[in-house]
Amino acid sequence: MVQNSMDLLSIEIDHVAIVATMPLHHRDPFDRLLIAQAIVEQVPIVGMDSAFDVYSIQRLW
Repeated sequence: MVQNSMDLLSIEIDHVAIVATMPLHHRDPFDRLLIAQAIVEQVPIVGMDSAFDVYSIQRLW
């Protein structure tokens, strides 16, 4: 029985291109990459950091 489906998300050129053009609301480079991946892949981010909320993503938690 499968309960969760998870895949690794590779860093792609599309993700890096978004990071390069994002406003600096959030200055942590790893978090900025996660935000860019969420934008490109149209997936939500699970986390407590409310700084993510200024970007056009869905944050869960």
